[in-house]
Amino acid sequence: MTAELRGATAICGVAESQLGEVGPSRYPLDLLAEAAGRALADAGLAMSEVDGLFTAVAGRGMSNLDAAEYLGLRPRYTDGTMIGGSSFVAHVHHAALALAAGACDVALIAYGSTQRTDLRRPTVGRYPPELPSYEAPFRPRSPISGYALAAARHMYQYGTTREQLAEVAVAARQWATLNPMAFKRDPLTVDDVLNARMVSTPFTTLDCCLVTDGGGAVVMTRADRADDLRKPPVYLLGAGEAHWHRSIAQMPDLTVTAATESAARAYAMAGLGPQDVDVVQLYDAFTINPILFLEDLGFCAKGEGGAFVADGGIAPGGRLPVNTNGGGLSYCHPGMYGIFTLIEAVRQLRGECDARQQGTVDVAVAHGNGGQLSSQVTAVLGSAAAL
Repeated sequence: MTAELRGATAICGVAESQLGEVGPSRYPLDLLAEAAGRALADAGLAMSEVDGLFTAVAGRGMSNLDAAEYLGLRPRYTDGTMIGGSSFVAHVHHAALALAAGACDVALIAYGSTQRTDLRRPTVGRYPPELPSYEAPFRPRSPISGYALAAARHMYQYGTTREQLAEVAVAARQWATLNPMAFKRDPLTVDDVLNARMVSTPFTTLDCCLVTDGGGAVVMTRADRADDLRKPPVYLLGAGEAHWHRSIAQMPDLTVTAATESAARAYAMAGLGPQDVDVVQLYDAFTINPILFLEDLGFCAKGEGGAFVADGGIAPGGRLPVNTNGGGLSYCHPGMYGIFTLIEAVRQLRGECDARQQGTVDVAVAHGNGGQLSSQVTAVLGSAAAL
């Protein structure tokens, strides 16, 4: 099936909902539905044509049932896989398998969150942190503490500097200034990041992702149908999933993630490698993430991620366009970010990104991360020229 899946399915519609802070009258399913409607309109399809549904909504254990009820759907194939922020990249892989097998004809992948607004709702209960007993006595500030440990270890082991971590945030902000939908667009410098309030050594507040509301959606069909729809199809060339641990205390090596395996599987299916990739969209919940993922996805050697991002390496005009929408650090981060890596990758492949567009883009990588560097999912997407 791996060889047969390459190019067999395509993304034909993408969209976000309203982003930022949506106000107390709106809830996650509202934003999920708004994004879904917009993505179907982008594809030129009707909600009634959707027969495959893929969702994950934090705090809703049966999110597919909730979403289908809200949208008026009766799907014949449903998948509520929940592995954190990488879930939606995994859903693309799962949807491709279902479409190729004939289990559904139009797959809708959708997400919604009012994480920012929920913080201001006095009546909304707080979910207890999911901490195993052997971590709880140390009172970590999850998930920040886990990522901070990985950053500190990378700094110790490879000489990565605080300035290099800060460059990740600065690059994201420079991309965000080119994106009118980005939540943060004001100028940002390395000194700003270093001098911000410390939250978990070595991270300051500006090393950490935004807390926003927002939703996103992706629509997929088989390749033969995608050719007849409204927008140029973006083909799934390769996908791979991997996870090695749940809690940060059980991560085998704080400087190596399961992205080494997910990326290898995705590249093998695609018949491509990092040298063939034009743009990269990475899950940047914290500034250490892109450094780790650039290494583990093969764009530089292990330990060289800090040097790779230095001096504007992933900023506009740098050696590799990374998180061209501004990422979770400056564009949006409504609890789980993975679906937005897909949306931006598709738009770059279609040539729809205006000021941040990277010329002709034929191959893009969207990479999702979940938990505390726990689940890793990689998708290689391509234009017709990449088939």
